[in-house]
Amino acid sequence: MITDKIKIFAGSSNIPLTTQICEKLGVPLGDVKLSRFKNGEVYVAFMESIRTCDIFIVQSLSDPINEHFMELLAMIDAAKRASAGTINIIMPYYGYARQERKRAPREAISAKLVADLLAAAGASRIITLDLHTAAIQGFFDFPVDHLTALDTLTDYLKTLSIKSPVIVSPDAGRASTAEKLASYMDAEFAIVVTGKDNQTGTETFNIIGDVKGKTPIIIEDLIDTGKTLHSVINKLVESGAEDCLAVATHGLFSDHALSKLVHPRLRNIVVTDSILQDTSKSDKLIVIPIADTITEAIRANVDGGSIATLFKSRGI
Repeated sequence: MITDKIKIFAGSSNIPLTTQICEKLGVPLGDVKLSRFKNGEVYVAFMESIRTCDIFIVQSLSDPINEHFMELLAMIDAAKRASAGTINIIMPYYGYARQERKRAPREAISAKLVADLLAAAGASRIITLDLHTAAIQGFFDFPVDHLTALDTLTDYLKTLSIKSPVIVSPDAGRASTAEKLASYMDAEFAIVVTGKDNQTGTETFNIIGDVKGKTPIIIEDLIDTGKTLHSVINKLVESGAEDCLAVATHGLFSDHALSKLVHPRLRNIVVTDSILQDTSKSDKLIVIPIADTITEAIRANVDGGSIATLFKSRGI
């Protein structure tokens, strides 16, 4: 049961999502002052008492990622110094997640550094959505609730009544998620295998599975620059596929990716609002709300319920 001891605060990365969560929980949006000094330093002050309260801070590590992360750390520190009971971080998009291991000598494992800094600042728990690699949960010494948008995305896709769908994994890393979605959609499954041409050194794409005459649904955890997605669509069309849909939990769309994703055979790009989106940038962009999933996770934490029961299976 949500009480006055539960307070929800928004970082500056996604205030509309935080507002939706508050409306669904029936609690007011917490009052916090976020500003910048002339030299760019972050200033944070909670404008209401949070002593002994269980607070939830909503902040995605979206662009500008470092500014949003520093703001989050300052909010955690301010909450700790204000004697908050617990400090729960709702991070729909966990930035730096693609730097979860060393791929070359002398590289930083930045995903672990993010976890260490959150712990050092005073966080008690993190609630996050579709981590790039589930193993990141092991970087934390406090509880991690790993949510998934797969059920929400599936429900939307089913409303489209897509003719002859085929779920496509753009790489081996998304294969298990693509198989789950294919099962939920009662659809066929295909995977794109990448490699390099021995003579030219250019990247090659090969499809395992039948896509001819079918409607591909390309499933990803995130879409960043869109370069790989563009190449995958070309290969699918070359193999006889119909117009494609691209589906992902997180829409980063770096380097003006939305303006570049104008492939004539790309029907729609479907993402959640884990990252704040400007739908005016593309008429192909569809944003699915994720507030219900986060709200139920908060309720489970407050009332002592099970996170696992919220989903058909574990996520993307």
